[in-house]
Amino acid sequence: MIVVFVLVALAVVALFAVVHRYLWLRLVRDVSAPGGWYRRIGTVLAFVLPLTSLGALLGGRELPLTGERWLAWPGYMWLAVLIYLTLALLVGEAVRPLLRRALDRRAAARRQADDVVPEAVPVEVPAAAPASVPTAAPPAAAPTLTEEPAASRRQFVARTVAVAAGAVAAGTVGYGTYGVLRGPRLKNVTVPLAKLPARADGYRIAVVSDIHLGPILGRAHTQRIVDTINGARPDLVAIVGDLVDGTVADLGPAAEPLAQLRARDGSYFVTGNHEYFSGAAPWVDFVRELGLHPLENARVELPGFDLAGVNDISGADHRAAPDYGRALGDRDRTRAAVLLAHQPVMIHEAVKHGVDLQLSGHTHGGQLWPGNYIAELANPTVAGLDRYGDTQLYVTRGAGAWGPPVRVGAPSDITIVKLVSLRA
Repeated sequence: MIVVFVLVALAVVALFAVVHRYLWLRLVRDVSAPGGWYRRIGTVLAFVLPLTSLGALLGGRELPLTGERWLAWPGYMWLAVLIYLTLALLVGEAVRPLLRRALDRRAAARRQADDVVPEAVPVEVPAAAPASVPTAAPPAAAPTLTEEPAASRRQFVARTVAVAAGAVAAGTVGYGTYGVLRGPRLKNVTVPLAKLPARADGYRIAVVSDIHLGPILGRAHTQRIVDTINGARPDLVAIVGDLVDGTVADLGPAAEPLAQLRARDGSYFVTGNHEYFSGAAPWVDFVRELGLHPLENARVELPGFDLAGVNDISGADHRAAPDYGRALGDRDRTRAAVLLAHQPVMIHEAVKHGVDLQLSGHTHGGQLWPGNYIAELANPTVAGLDRYGDTQLYVTRGAGAWGPPVRVGAPSDITIVKLVSLRA
């Protein structure tokens, strides 16, 4: 296992080095003169920025929260910029030869026009100087008409592509950051359940996941989420994992606004994989103190349906594995069952246990396009409502962000799931 981890780490570092070398070539060397201030600063940043990002990814939790913030903001933001700067420059590789060809054609047309010289006017040539008068040395050969202009055109193309790529990356990341920091938006989804009795028709569950409180998203982020949920007036609140990226000691104050959640049938919580990175047991105790109801492989009977929750898969490494039998095994299967399970891949066990609806998060909808295509490799459903046999699965994109506080093509959401009875 250690050998695999080391090999993966070396591969990531090597990829990091290759990508930053490419960026240095296109954004620094190709657009600047050797020895200039721009090249010196660009070369320094080519080393400092990747080290900051690696520090945020690998070493942040070893620091106090204040120190972690100093690494997290520049380190994670650079990761987001890196993705879209690299993609924009790769697109620029296709545009680059087209621009050069257009400039070369224009330069050739200008040279052709310069070659059309008016008829020469005869001039009187003075007599040769006496032999005793020394003649001036011949002037140094001037550069050809094509050498310097060609180099200048190459640099112009390089600068044009670099500026355009930088503008695209900055605009994309800026808009994606705004989308996260303004807070998630409400989304409404209707789910018909065959076993739901008529008296529970229209029951509304506020589903929120992947809040990811940490060095970047803090108490204000939690307050925005709570205000949005309370404004929707749901019957029940379901927090389906990945609430935090840190310890209770560091992030407890950031989570305190959760105590303000208001719903007729209460607020429920299940663990995600990130809780086990941070110490799941203390967080379970803390959210219970805030008035939430942790469902650790447990079930409650609500009017009209059963609500169950299982620990995340990562709990298996911490003696807290998901236990579907304990949560669902002895229930009355004539009643509808709604399961809170952090990861969509847990749907296969839900189907075996006759669950009617599973509510999940975890994927962030890919968070940063084209990350959704990568997420599809590991998850049966990345976002939205899907069906697996008689079991439906709804996956929210989540209310926060992991790593860069940026979302592109996967806006954050809090989903109001409205249960509809087919008997109504």
